[in-house]
Amino acid sequence: MKCPYCGEINNKVIDSRLSKDGRMIRRRRECIECGRRFTTYEKLEDLLPMVVKKDGRREPFSREKIIAGIRKACQKRPISMTQIEEFVDAVETHFQDLGKKEIPSSEIGEIVINTLREWDEVAYVRFASVYRQFRDINEFMAELEEILREKKRGGK
Repeated sequence: MKCPYCGEINNKVIDSRLSKDGRMIRRRRECIECGRRFTTYEKLEDLLPMVVKKDGRREPFSREKIIAGIRKACQKRPISMTQIEEFVDAVETHFQDLGKKEIPSSEIGEIVINTLREWDEVAYVRFASVYRQFRDINEFMAELEEILREKKRGGK
């Protein structure tokens, strides 16, 4: 493993810990050359399904793309990176456990949008505006009005 600070490959493992779900090992390392410490994560390479996009293209499942979309929606909102990563871990596990070779991108989008709706209304609306591809302000307003109606009924 290359040191992120000096680029040397000689380092030693200081500490190893298993993650809560037992799917990953966190290793604390120290560079022999510069003495700085850094963390690496080791996990079994998973066989994740291909994602079928709306236009029919297929691409590999990408947790990074899901995290990036959620982070953008949650920018300046009270949602931690840990919360986002744990959620994406659960999404990844869900699709691994299904055992399908392909999944539509809409399945991922629905799981994300429903979770954001529970977490934070602003993050939900941000994500929905891109995901639902509102054609005009009226569609956007209809979504906001639905949120307000649910709030009045006592739901979230």
